[in-house]
Amino acid sequence: MANGIESVLVETRVFPPPAALAAKANIAGMDAYRALCTEAERDFTGFWARLAREQLQWTRPFEQVLDESQAPFYKWFADGELNVSANCLDANLQNGRADKTAIIFEADDGTVSRVTYRELHARVCRFANALAAAGYQAGERVIIYLPMSIEAVVAMQACARLGLTHSVVFGGFSAKSLHERLLDTQAVLAITADAQMRGGRRIPLKPALDDALAMGGCEAVRQVVVYRRAGEDVAWTEGRDTWWSEFEQGQPETHQAQGFNAEHPLFILYTSGSTGKPKGVQHGSGGYLLWAKLTMQWTFDLKDEDIFWCTADVGWITGHTYIAYGPLAAGATQIIFEGVPTYPDAGRFWRMIQSHKATVFYTAPTAIRSLIKSSEADAKVHPASFDLSSLRIIGSVGEPINPEAWMWYHKNVGGERCPVVDTWWQTETGGHMLTPLPGATATKPGSCAFPLPGIMAAVVDETGNEVERGQGGLLVIKRPWPAMIRNVWGDPERFKKSYFPPELGGTIYLAGDGAQRDADDYFWIMGRIDDVLNVSGHRLGTMEVESVLVAHELVAEAAVIGRPDDVTGEAVVAFVVLKQSVPGDEEAAQVAKTLRDWVSKEIGPIAKPKEIRFGENLPKTRSGKIMRRLLRTVAQGQEVTQDTSTLENPAILQQLGKAL
Repeated sequence: MANGIESVLVETRVFPPPAALAAKANIAGMDAYRALCTEAERDFTGFWARLAREQLQWTRPFEQVLDESQAPFYKWFADGELNVSANCLDANLQNGRADKTAIIFEADDGTVSRVTYRELHARVCRFANALAAAGYQAGERVIIYLPMSIEAVVAMQACARLGLTHSVVFGGFSAKSLHERLLDTQAVLAITADAQMRGGRRIPLKPALDDALAMGGCEAVRQVVVYRRAGEDVAWTEGRDTWWSEFEQGQPETHQAQGFNAEHPLFILYTSGSTGKPKGVQHGSGGYLLWAKLTMQWTFDLKDEDIFWCTADVGWITGHTYIAYGPLAAGATQIIFEGVPTYPDAGRFWRMIQSHKATVFYTAPTAIRSLIKSSEADAKVHPASFDLSSLRIIGSVGEPINPEAWMWYHKNVGGERCPVVDTWWQTETGGHMLTPLPGATATKPGSCAFPLPGIMAAVVDETGNEVERGQGGLLVIKRPWPAMIRNVWGDPERFKKSYFPPELGGTIYLAGDGAQRDADDYFWIMGRIDDVLNVSGHRLGTMEVESVLVAHELVAEAAVIGRPDDVTGEAVVAFVVLKQSVPGDEEAAQVAKTLRDWVSKEIGPIAKPKEIRFGENLPKTRSGKIMRRLLRTVAQGQEVTQDTSTLENPAILQQLGKAL
C-alpha cells in the first residue's frame, strides 16, 4: 500500500517546523497545541462554545452547544441562528476587507480576473434576489453543475444566503450520475453552463443535464439557469431554460440576509459507498462553517496578507470547504483555477504560483506524482525553473501521500523551507481532522500527524478497543464534532449503519480507513477497509463500477478492485466475464475500449478502468463469493500464495487474461 506501516519503515526523518514561522503562527508550538487539546478534554462543550462565539456572527445566539439525546444524530448550536453567506461576505464588508481581493480567477486560457469582497457580495446579492424573485424558498434543493468559476461560488453562496440546500455535481460526471442526484434530492432548480474549458478543450455541460432531465422522474425541476461560459450553441427548452444574465437582470445588488437554524441543511454532497447507490452526505450550517473557518486558521496558519490556492474542484468537498466557504469566512484572498495542471504544459501550477505570488498551496498527491514525472523529463517545467519563493506552506489532500512524493514536494516545491501539511479528512467530516500544524508539528513524510484540537481520534479493533502502538486497526472518532455529517439524505438507517455501526456501540464514528499510530503517537493512514476506491482523491464504489459494466450487453459478470498506482494513488482494475468466449488479443483490445467508453459515459472519465482482464469465470468460493483478495494479488502481478482450497475452480486464476 502507498502509506501506512510500510511508510513508517520507508522514511523516518523528522522535519521540525521552521522557527520563523512557528514564532508567529496561529498555533505557535506544541505547547499551544496541547493547551487547546487539554481545554477540549476538560470542558468539551465549553471549548466549542467559546470558538463558535468568537468566530461566527449569530443572528440569534445559541444556548445549547451539543444535543446528544438522539445520538448518532448529533446537533450543534441547534437553538442558534446565523446566515452562512453573511458570515462569508457581509462580515468582510464590516471588518475593513471590503476592497480586499477575494478571488483571483485564472481561466483555462490564462485570462485573469479579480473580484473584491464588495464586488463578490454584490454579485451574490444580485443572484440571490433573482432566486427569491423566481419563488425559490428555504429548504428546497438546487443542483449546481458548473465549471470552476467565480459563478460557481456565487451560485453556492446565493443558495446559502436564501437557505436553499445546494448539491454540487462535479463537471466530469455523466448524465446518469446527474439524474441520480436530481431524483434523490428532488431538486427544484438546476444551474449549469453551456460548457466548461479544460486543457484547451470545450466540454459540453448543458447537454448532459438535458439528457438527465429527459430520463424522467425530475418533474420537480421548474427551471434551468444557464451560464454562458464558452459561447456554445445549446438545445433550448422554452419556458424552462433561461440564461444566467437574463435571470438576474435588473436585480438589486443588496440583500438583507436572514438567519437560519444552525442545523439547517447547507448542502448535500454525494460520495460513493460500497453499494451501488451514492450516499448523499448532508451537512448543517453553523458547525460546518465554524470548522471551515477554524481549519483555515489552524492548518494553513492563515494571515491577512496570504494568497491561498486550493486546486480542487468545487464538485468535491475540498472545493466546498477550502474554496467556497472556508477562505471567504476567514477573509482570505484566494486563487480559483479553471484548467488542468498540464496545460499548456506541466509547468502551469508553478507558473501560477510565480505570477500570483501564492503563499499557501494545497493540492492532491495525484497531481504531485504526475508532475514529478513531467518535471524530471523536462527541465523547462521543473519547479526549479520558476520563482516559488512566495510560498510558505504547502499541503496535500485527498489521499495518503507516499513518502517519496512528500520528499520531492518538500524539496522542489517547498524549497525545504515550507512545512508540508498532509491532511486527512473526508466528505463526511466537513474539514481537516488529522494534520500537522505548520507552526507546531514536526512532520514525518507520509504521516498526517495528530488530531486537531477537539477531535478525539483513535485506532481500535473490531470490538472498539484501542490497539497497541504500531498495530493496525480501524480509525474512529470517539466524540462528535461540529462539522460532522448530519445524515445520509433520505436514508437515516444507512447513515447509522455506515458511520456508527452497532459493533462499535452506535455512537463512535467509523471512518472506513485503516490506520496505525507509531511510538510517537503519529497517525498513519493505511487505506480503505471497505470496497471504496480512492482514485486521484475521488471516491468510487466498486459496486458502482461493477453495476455499470454488467449493464453492458457484452458483459455477463464483473468484479472491480483497486491496485496501487504511482500517479492516481489507486487504479481501477476490472475483471470481466463476457457473454461470448474470451476474445483474441486484437478483439479483446477493442472490447476493452468499448467498455471503458461505456463506464466513462455512465459514471464519468474518473471511473474508467485502467486495466481490464477477461476470463472465462471469476475466482469464487463454493458458496459463490468472489475472492477479491486473490484478484488484488493478480492485479498487482504477484504470485498467488494464499490458500485457494475454498475456490470452486482454482485453475481460474491462471485463466485470467493479460491486462488491457
